[in-house]
Amino acid sequence: MRVHVKVLELRTSERFQVVDITREVERVVEESGVKNGVCVIHAPHATAAIVLNEHEQGLIRDILGKLRELFPPDAEWLHNRIDDNAHAHVASAFIGSTRVLPVVNYRLVRGTWQNVFFVEMDGPRSRREVVVEVLGE
Repeated sequence: MRVHVKVLELRTSERFQVVDITREVERVVEESGVKNGVCVIHAPHATAAIVLNEHEQGLIRDILGKLRELFPPDAEWLHNRIDDNAHAHVASAFIGSTRVLPVVNYRLVRGTWQNVFFVEMDGPRSRREVVVEVLGE
């Protein structure tokens, strides 16, 4: 079995932000030489997430709006007594920081309207990472 790992580095400029990392992930899959297997996409952060969805500006604004509505930063979160980012921790716990996609014939399998996004919920941050691991034959 072949295993290929690459760490993508990102910078965010907003408290809530959606960053399309599809091309970078596809590049890692191409570099891996894996014909058939899986691609694990993981944000090793407790205040960020990885999602799959359409890259359409209205939808991205809708997602960001719903995140602010469901996980408002100014709510009376208990964790905010320690740090002012409880909303991001809770959102990450519900959304998830990892996605696994198939790799078939050297290509990442995703739907026509599925792009891979890093979701920042505790920005801005000068350095965020996404670990992309491709495993297979």
